[in-house]
Amino acid sequence: MSDILVLTLPNGDAREVAPGTLPRDVVPSIGPRLLLAAIAVPVNGEIQDLMTPLRSGGAFRVLTDKDPESLAILRHSGAHVLATAVRRLRPDAKIGFGPAIDDGFYYDFEVDHPFTPDDLAEFEAEMRKVVAEKYPFVRDEVDRAEANVRFADDPLKLERIADLPEGEVISTYTDGPFIDLCRGPHVPDTSYLKHFKLLHNAAAYWRGDERRQMLQRIYATAFFKKEELEQHLFRLEEARRRDHRVVGKALDLFMFHPFAPGAAFWTEKGTAIINTINEYLRELQRDDYKEIKTPLMFNKGLWEISGHWGKYRENMFLVLDNETGEHDMSLKPMNCPSHYLMYNAKKHSYRDLPLRYSTYDVLHRNEITGALSGLTRVRQFQQDDCHVFLTEAQIPAEVQRLMQFILGYYRTFGLTATLKFATRPEVRVGTDEMWTRAEDALKAALDATGMPYEMKPGDGAFYGPKIDFDVTDSLGRAWQLGTIQLDYAAPERFDMSYTGDDNTTHRPVVIHRAVSGSFERFMAILIEHFAGAFPVWLAPEQVRILPITDDLAPQGAEITAKLRAAGIRATLDAHNDTLNYRIREAELQKIPYMAVLGKREAEQGTLAVRARGQGKKQDILPVDDFIARVQEQIRSRSLDV
Repeated sequence: MSDILVLTLPNGDAREVAPGTLPRDVVPSIGPRLLLAAIAVPVNGEIQDLMTPLRSGGAFRVLTDKDPESLAILRHSGAHVLATAVRRLRPDAKIGFGPAIDDGFYYDFEVDHPFTPDDLAEFEAEMRKVVAEKYPFVRDEVDRAEANVRFADDPLKLERIADLPEGEVISTYTDGPFIDLCRGPHVPDTSYLKHFKLLHNAAAYWRGDERRQMLQRIYATAFFKKEELEQHLFRLEEARRRDHRVVGKALDLFMFHPFAPGAAFWTEKGTAIINTINEYLRELQRDDYKEIKTPLMFNKGLWEISGHWGKYRENMFLVLDNETGEHDMSLKPMNCPSHYLMYNAKKHSYRDLPLRYSTYDVLHRNEITGALSGLTRVRQFQQDDCHVFLTEAQIPAEVQRLMQFILGYYRTFGLTATLKFATRPEVRVGTDEMWTRAEDALKAALDATGMPYEMKPGDGAFYGPKIDFDVTDSLGRAWQLGTIQLDYAAPERFDMSYTGDDNTTHRPVVIHRAVSGSFERFMAILIEHFAGAFPVWLAPEQVRILPITDDLAPQGAEITAKLRAAGIRATLDAHNDTLNYRIREAELQKIPYMAVLGKREAEQGTLAVRARGQGKKQDILPVDDFIARVQEQIRSRSLDV
């Protein structure tokens, strides 16, 4: 009986089976028609497909297409179908890996020439044939020698086999003529992949190593339901329409130049938005934060104390010291160590804590050229950075305060956020005891807020655990932005101290806090979130005055000056073009308000106001009333218009 596996069902019932039994032979005993709907089975939380032999007992349930975990299985199977189609049409293609990813799947191929859009169309058509042929995904477990024989013509697979540890189960999956090295799980057969789409291809280094060969990666997606695929494709098309690189250029917000790779040039319009955001943050932080600025470049001694020189140097811009002839200097990749120097420059009492330093300094990180992408991945950026120095007893209240600060900030932009708790990574500084204290303290503070969160084991900063804020935009996309990081290591490394109420020396704790993450990335998100149609308070140009005729231009200039004096970003367009042309130009620039000045309006002291998105509808308003309306929208930071 010791060889019998006991499977416990969700309702508490049990099934006793022999080791090696296939899940597909267990499922019918739960429900006679359940096998027709079954996709895979989790056993003690480990998902396996219906053809993987059972090796252990425990909690056992059946996944159908209604379970969210099943989508990754479908997509992983889709990658195999894609590889099957490519090998049919391009037998010379060497196969790499084909995993499921957050919104689809991809497969890597080594080929002599890049794939073209026509190639992708042919591959997709061939995939539909593979789906129609309803090939079962057949699992086979083999020894290392047999695996090497099966993949003798696929050097990428042979390399992967060589990396597998001794004793690991090596499995292959076959669908029709195609065989792949794979752990699984997979759907029962290829016909499950009914609703899919090949999206695009891109170059990718083998195993992400830029020293290795370049492969062709085909990206795709799949869903169980047709309408879900259609919704996803619509969101992708909408994301392309909102692409911050396209919209930013059309609205003249920023630019890049080869002489400064990875560093944005902000136009007067883009700068106006950034300044508006900064002013908002300064308003929020005026009473309880100390805004500081620190140097751009530091000697390596600072980074050796902080631990960055040993663990982060490859991401830093090193500067040659003419006196030593060595790269002993670095542009700062983060503000933290310089804030520690500021803290240590003075003696502190417990009465000074919490002490909050905020800054908007420029930072530099040496991202590889191939990773640079618009404003979302740059080498030079600004953070709305803050470091809080506090006692251990103050941690819960401060975390609560910072969380409300961050979530309230996001709400101002119409953004919502979910929380994630990240614990110690493999590469880290400090002792296990210190990490346990930090994780326990931050988790207790997070639990005390009563807010739900997701665990992210191993994803903490190298110096401490953190709470990450994933922001969801208007297209439902999640972006990791804000963070609260608890750091016990830095106070030890920098020998920070304060005098307690017992008149003895104590060690403070440091909290790292960012809200926007970086202004560059936050701007990219806002551009795409609003599709360039910023709310009035944020718009770089809030009102455009449009005199109908040339003789009204002087009065238009007076009204424009009056609006500007009232704190409104207003401009005058008195060009010789037709009114309709100028209105169309203002619409393309997504300006919240167009104020038309005709002869009647000039005589009556009014404006014919068109709000963005309202078509030809006009409100006739006295100038002062219009000014008051715009001022209120700016003051309240309304999301309307």
